[in-house]
Amino acid sequence: MITLTRLGAGQAIAVNPDLIERIEATPDTVVTLVDGHKLVVEEPLDDVIERVRTWRASVAAQAVQIFRQTEFDDDSLTEHDMSEVALADKAGAHAQVGRVLRMPTREV
Repeated sequence: MITLTRLGAGQAIAVNPDLIERIEATPDTVVTLVDGHKLVVEEPLDDVIERVRTWRASVAAQAVQIFRQTEFDDDSLTEHDMSEVALADKAGAHAQVGRVLRMPTREV
């Protein structure tokens, strides 16, 4: 979740970045969610985008960390096996990140 500030009210709101369809500067920043709800926030467009990027990067990093901790946990691997594991780990991590960062779509 990212934290934004409702325009006028000064009220902090937590927004799930996966539910953001678009962000517009009109000149106020309007965040449109995939269900059509609109949030008018104090933060400028670039700031909201940066918060979403930072959140997504943290989710991806955590997914890779979890994948690495659970996938290959065997002390009996040889050096050759370890290089095979490293290749599989890298490919698996990329696939895992792709699954985690899949964007939702608006159902019409």
